[in-house]
Amino acid sequence: MAEAAEAPEIPKAAWRTLAITSVVGFMVSLEITVISLARAEIADAFPDASPSALSWVITAYNIGVASLLLPAGWAADRRGRKKLFLMGLAVFVVGSFLSGIAPSAELLIAARVLQSIGGAMQFPAGLALLLTAFPIERRQMAIGIWGAMGGLAAAVGPSLGAILVDVFGWRAVFLINVPVALVALLVAPKWLSESVGEGVAEHVDLISVPFASLGVGAFVLGIVQGGSWGWGSASTLGAFGTGVLLLLLFVFRSSRHENPLFDLGLLKLKTYLIGNIGGIFFVVAFFGWLVVLPEFIQKTWGWSVLKTGFAIAPGPMLATVLSPISGRLADRIGNGPILTAGGIAGAIGVSLHLLFTDTDPNYLVGLLLPGLFIGVAAGCSFAMLVGASMREVPPRQFGMGGAGRTTIFQLSVAVGVAIAISLVGRPANAAEFLDNMQMVWILGVVMFLLQAVTFSLIFPKRPSST
Repeated sequence: MAEAAEAPEIPKAAWRTLAITSVVGFMVSLEITVISLARAEIADAFPDASPSALSWVITAYNIGVASLLLPAGWAADRRGRKKLFLMGLAVFVVGSFLSGIAPSAELLIAARVLQSIGGAMQFPAGLALLLTAFPIERRQMAIGIWGAMGGLAAAVGPSLGAILVDVFGWRAVFLINVPVALVALLVAPKWLSESVGEGVAEHVDLISVPFASLGVGAFVLGIVQGGSWGWGSASTLGAFGTGVLLLLLFVFRSSRHENPLFDLGLLKLKTYLIGNIGGIFFVVAFFGWLVVLPEFIQKTWGWSVLKTGFAIAPGPMLATVLSPISGRLADRIGNGPILTAGGIAGAIGVSLHLLFTDTDPNYLVGLLLPGLFIGVAAGCSFAMLVGASMREVPPRQFGMGGAGRTTIFQLSVAVGVAIAISLVGRPANAAEFLDNMQMVWILGVVMFLLQAVTFSLIFPKRPSST
């Protein structure tokens, strides 16, 4: 019998591609987590803006990214992944700078939308560049390292955000991106190799692009405003109805157009479909937990921004350590078992919040221990969700598949954040704040358990022959 073939050697160019896409991916992901520590300061800076309006500082970024990921994925496959990556990086720099100097809440939201356009151009192009650079036998390892940047962003986001806000003010959480992105723009042209997808249509259905994202945006609008409008009001029901209609229009056009921007045939890949459904459960649970927790600690425990940031950091930091290990392990046993373990760990962590977190400070069992379990969940999930959903996507559709996956991810973040902020509301006292947080945590337990069930019972155990 012939000996088993050794894993192919990874070229230096692949490692350089991994380095630059990981650093940029970290920077873009950081925008989701670092702002959680600055929410109170931004509200103080713009006292005339309502809480629901300020929530769009976060959700506008996520929805903006999601709205353009599919056309960016097509453009990357058609026109060149390196080209789109560099253009997106430049737009991101401009959006970050304008966010940091915005004189009003309205202009801050507009700058965040511009920032999201740059992020949308980078995500699918960066993932496609990474997958193309590595041999197929080592892709899960590469995805593990790349995905660890999401965990690292979640880990250092609270502490870095706390330092920036405490020393320089809230504007620094945006301006910090500018020097990092400029260095990346100098290095990336030399380190990255251009690639395109084979057989990509020259003209695609751009009309249906906004339908899915605007549909979810309508849902988010209903969630954010439902408390003030009334959950049974015509405005709230109209927002939800509009969301359903727009999503149906997207499916209708995509299923009938000769060259759809998103090939619904990808959903016939069970790994892609189930991987993305399971990802929704994780994202809603994790980001719903992360975004509102700092404000709870500051207002009920009376901790400073800086103390809060460092108190939250250990759990997500653990995710950074576990994510590359999960990637190497997935090359042997597959993504399913690791994602199942992540769901169980997350459910345990959020349950510990329900049992032990109170209005009186209790760091060990009320914050640290739950955070460590949720860190395990993140370390087993961030990168593995990418690997699970992209496992059987053909190379010619790396851009489209990655864009579709990240679209679902970003829209899920927007929904999760909107639900958490809506559940927390504007509590009158610490006891009411705790009651509202417990509703967020109950939702988190349910979502993490659904993740575990999805990847233990439904996700394919072995790759298909394709």
